[in-house]
Amino acid sequence: MKPSLLILAAGIGSRYGGLKQVEGVGPAGEAILDYSIYDAIQAGFGKIVFVIRKDIKETIQDVFISKWEDRIKIEYVFQELDALPGGYEPPPGRVKPWGTGHAIWIARNKIKEPFAMINADDFYGRQSFKMAESFLADIDNLLYGKYCLIGYILKNTLSEHGFVSRAECRTDGHNNLVSITERLKIARREDKVVYEDRGKQVHIDEMTTVSMNMWGFMPSIFEHLEEQMLDFLKVSAGDTKTEFLLPTVIDFLIKTGKAEIPVLRSEEKWFGMTYPDDREMVQEKLRHLAERDVYPVPVWNPVGG
Repeated sequence: MKPSLLILAAGIGSRYGGLKQVEGVGPAGEAILDYSIYDAIQAGFGKIVFVIRKDIKETIQDVFISKWEDRIKIEYVFQELDALPGGYEPPPGRVKPWGTGHAIWIARNKIKEPFAMINADDFYGRQSFKMAESFLADIDNLLYGKYCLIGYILKNTLSEHGFVSRAECRTDGHNNLVSITERLKIARREDKVVYEDRGKQVHIDEMTTVSMNMWGFMPSIFEHLEEQMLDFLKVSAGDTKTEFLLPTVIDFLIKTGKAEIPVLRSEEKWFGMTYPDDREMVQEKLRHLAERDVYPVPVWNPVGG
């Protein structure tokens, strides 16, 4: 049984100023996501499920599905505001999506097998996909219901053009996740890396393991998400901005002992387009990878892969 890849692609790119998940930044106009799809196929994933908005369906079809559907099975689901459990309805004036936890739950009817989850606009690197596929294909991890997080080294995830937010991961002696804490406004300041906490700059080790939202899940995650979402909606169903976030669910699962989540540390260098000024950097990195024959040009060309 091959694992699936769930791609969260419903974002609006408010800081970037547009749909960065479809921006053509590769040598042949490839988007960052094209490289993730290529790496997933190479690693052994058998299906892709997009989580998108209805208004970008045609764009996703033209930019991605039409290029890849002959190489891997592709499906999609819409992250709609009124798709809620328990008979709940969105409040008047709600425009903001319900968050990452809701986006994953939306795909419950499309995925019945182990799956990895990624953001559409992040470059994760082939090693990370291989690590995720190996974990998800292990029958013992399926039987015992283990999940995993592909962790990154903080220094390999910083932007040259502004601050970023990263989730700091702490593990126990067996490398299982024990806490995940959001650190805000992380940036390199002279010879050290700092984040902002209540107006103060706090040093953080550049070798710290952080989450870039690449997870490996078993299908049981959907039951946990629905249970936690119902609790969330009891309190926040009438709120127009509060989000149901995946890290909140993960924190609950590990603290209550309902899930064991090994952190698999990747040496890959993450990059993405958080800011418009990141575009040139991304283009240069992808060009270098193509020149070294790490990826074919265009990346969806089966001759090269």
